[in-house]
Amino acid sequence: MIKQIIENNTEVKPNSKKLAALREYFAGCFTADGAFDIERFKDMMKDEVDISNEGYSLDFLGKDYANLIASIDTTTVIEPDLEHNEKPENKDSENIYISGDNLDALKHLLKSYAGKVKCIYIDPPYNTGSDGFVYNDKFSFTPEELEKKLSIDEDEAKRILDLTSRGSSTHSAWLMFMSPRLQLARELLSKDGVIFISIDDNEQANLKLLCDYVFGEENFLAQIIWQKRTSPDARYNLGAAHDYILVYGKYIDDLKEVLNKIPLTNERAAEYKNPDNDPRGDWASVDITGQTGHATNSQYFSITTPAGVEYKPPVGRCWALAESTFKDLVKDHRIWFGPDGTSRPRKKVFLSETEGCNAWTWWPNTEVGHNQEATKEIKELLGSADIFTNPKPTRLIRQILTLATQKQDMVIDFFSGSGTTANAIMQKNLEDGGSRKFIMVQWQEECKEDTPARKAGYRTIDEIGQERIKRAAAKIKAENPLFAGDLGFKHYTLRDVPENVLDKMVEFDPNAAGFANNMLEEFGRETVLDTWKVRDGYGMNAKMEPVALADYTAYQCGDHLYLTDEGMSDEAITALVDKYGEQTDWGPHYVVLFGYSFNFGATDALKKNLPLLNEGEKQIKINIDIRY
Repeated sequence: MIKQIIENNTEVKPNSKKLAALREYFAGCFTADGAFDIERFKDMMKDEVDISNEGYSLDFLGKDYANLIASIDTTTVIEPDLEHNEKPENKDSENIYISGDNLDALKHLLKSYAGKVKCIYIDPPYNTGSDGFVYNDKFSFTPEELEKKLSIDEDEAKRILDLTSRGSSTHSAWLMFMSPRLQLARELLSKDGVIFISIDDNEQANLKLLCDYVFGEENFLAQIIWQKRTSPDARYNLGAAHDYILVYGKYIDDLKEVLNKIPLTNERAAEYKNPDNDPRGDWASVDITGQTGHATNSQYFSITTPAGVEYKPPVGRCWALAESTFKDLVKDHRIWFGPDGTSRPRKKVFLSETEGCNAWTWWPNTEVGHNQEATKEIKELLGSADIFTNPKPTRLIRQILTLATQKQDMVIDFFSGSGTTANAIMQKNLEDGGSRKFIMVQWQEECKEDTPARKAGYRTIDEIGQERIKRAAAKIKAENPLFAGDLGFKHYTLRDVPENVLDKMVEFDPNAAGFANNMLEEFGRETVLDTWKVRDGYGMNAKMEPVALADYTAYQCGDHLYLTDEGMSDEAITALVDKYGEQTDWGPHYVVLFGYSFNFGATDALKKNLPLLNEGEKQIKINIDIRY
């Protein structure tokens, strides 16, 4: 368990994951001595992709350190909030709220949710100098260790450690903070997944370069301008009235038909007219030229208007439809040549047939809300506008959900703050009958003394977020009593293993005389089981079923059988072997032991008896995994 992770982490280097991927997919590019032959790689890929020797890249102090941190596994455990999770509104909920460092949370989540998340929205610290951002991590490398792991000199190692230990709000510190989190976020996204990141001018340029590095420049979708104010501030007589939202997909080729249209606003609907008195009603015209990338010969033809004017596709473009399709549209009076029949042809799109429109990159506050609206929402739910500063309006997040999700999708926000994203998801599900699920992550940042939040009884920011979700859910239910959607959430806290427990792990010897320990009590059975089921890919909502084995209770989740408690007798081992031998469909292939609960004798008995089942009638191959 934790001991094994700590041992494995000592071998991790900044590009361990990337190197493993290269070895898996390009094994032929490695020489006998383990060197990567770039010329072989170029030759292998020459017909599929252009290999460029020119370009630019983002560089900053601590870049390799950030890659290293992204590769190291978390040594935290997942502690369930048992009382909260058993409440009627939460017991069957598929929503998740995690209190803890989002870097640790992402590493846990990857084990169960990699490639399964459709949409990520985050509102990270902007590094304005007044938002309280200071980089400070818990890793305790020595300069000598960093020199070896990162292949850097002593001076650079000390500069990096100075940023991480003393805290810094420099651009390099902010990039070092964001880089590993974005790398892990990318792995969570499904192939057609999208990430939206709010930012302002302080780090926008750096964030764009970082996202190009992490997601690939070709997967950049847009930079949205959100008008966050109703009136600009007065700095330098040039007021900032907007923020940015950077949008990236995981694989751009999978996004062509994935981003949804958004409902027409009254302003956009007013653009539909009926100048030719078409009986089908108001319409708007759209361009019918397209890009030439995948064009066929049928998309290059001349068009003569009713007034005799000839048009060909503009230079570098083609018609977006084949000639036969164009002629069919002309017959159906769906091509507009202008009031006098001389204009370049455009296609008529009728309001009655319009499900929505393409979203623009300009999002005015009249359509998606503004800062004052967000503050008002906080006040209505929590009783004071000062409890949480600079929240986002739910209308903004609902616009993102409309654009990027289907009704059953999973959404993650790992800088969840006041819980706006969770609130917006519940509202969106109410609006369209969806069953979107959320995972919120928020560090337990302390509310400072004498602040309105602390005076209101909130010790940490995650407590504010949880309370906001509860009150938003209650409001939705009160106003919509027939709504049967998921308005609850399960709560988990990420815990570091105390030093005294780590010492016990190091000292543990299952062969020692007088075998006894209370390690399971140190963690808690539920914490061990919840940490394991996420690690083994079942997710945080998977059910853990007790399995009776004589006087011993094991726990099953999917294809794993977990043995956590001490005192597994010979009778219990016999009962386990017999249960496998019964003519039933039961038979998990993985038996996992909490090593601290098993002495040599019990472990040896399991190792001797369970493999024999592979020779029986059912021929079950069982893998025994002992975790420390």
